[in-house]
This record gives sequence, structure tokens and C-alpha cells, in this order.
Amino acid sequence: MNRETFIACVEREQEAVRGFLLTLCCGNRDEADDLAQDALVKAYLACSGFRDGGKFRSWLFKIAHNTFLSYRRSQKTHPQPLPLWRGEEVQAEDSGEGTSDLYHALSALPPKERSAITLFYLNGYSVKEIAAITEVSQDAVKQQLSRGRGKLRTLLNIDH
Repeated sequence: MNRETFIACVEREQEAVRGFLLTLCCGNRDEADDLAQDALVKAYLACSGFRDGGKFRSWLFKIAHNTFLSYRRSQKTHPQPLPLWRGEEVQAEDSGEGTSDLYHALSALPPKERSAITLFYLNGYSVKEIAAITEVSQDAVKQQLSRGRGKLRTLLNIDH
């Protein structure tokens, strides 16, 4: 992939990647933007090895996901869930009612469950695609989705 093609593909997908990371970072824009930038740099450095033009978005999401997990592993302490009240520090730009509650609930999930839920429900990926992005089996993705849904139901007080 040449530089011009890479730039065109990134321009088309960068907001989706940023939104994905924003959700994984539970509304922390600064953290999501930093991770998005890191992921795009990693993608640029690896773009010469990219071959399948139709799967660029999945390839980019895989890099973003791995960047997020690496960042989380490198932290000495894991972040605490966001407070449930709507304050300036937790209210994301352009957020609607309930967004901070959703971010709070997502922040309580382990990163792998949060990733699976985000990729499936917010980005529309299939279980098979999520397995490829996160480099786990389809059964593991199904288990992460099931556990994540159950925890979100409890955290958000949603009846079946």
C-alpha cells in the first residue's frame, strides 16, 4: 500500500477508529485521541505489509484494539469506573442523556468484554470478524459478549 492510498483509507476510517477507542476509553477523549494517534502511526509503519484492500477497516481496528490493550497492560493501576453523576469531567462531547451511565457501565467491564461489546453492538462486526480483530476464538467472543451483556444488564438495571 502506498502513502497516498493509506492516507485516503485513514481519512475514511479515522472517525470510526476514534469512536471505537473513545468507547473503550469510556468517554476519556484525551486518552482515546492519544491511542488513536498511536494506532495510526503503527498502521502507517506497517502499511507496506498490508495486502487486502477490502479489509482495511478491520485491519485498522485490530491495530487500535491491540494499542488499547497494550496501553491498559502498561498502566500500573487500572482506572476506576467513572462516577455515575453527570459532571463535566465525565460528560463526553456530543453526548446524549444516558451516555455517562453507559460509559460508567462499560468502564466496569474487563477490557476484552468491553472490546467485544463495543465491536459487536456499536460497530456492527460479526462474531467471526471480532474473533479476527481480537485474535481469539469465536467461542471466546461469544463468551465475552454473553458475560458483558449480563454485567451491563446488572449495572444498568435492565430487565431481560
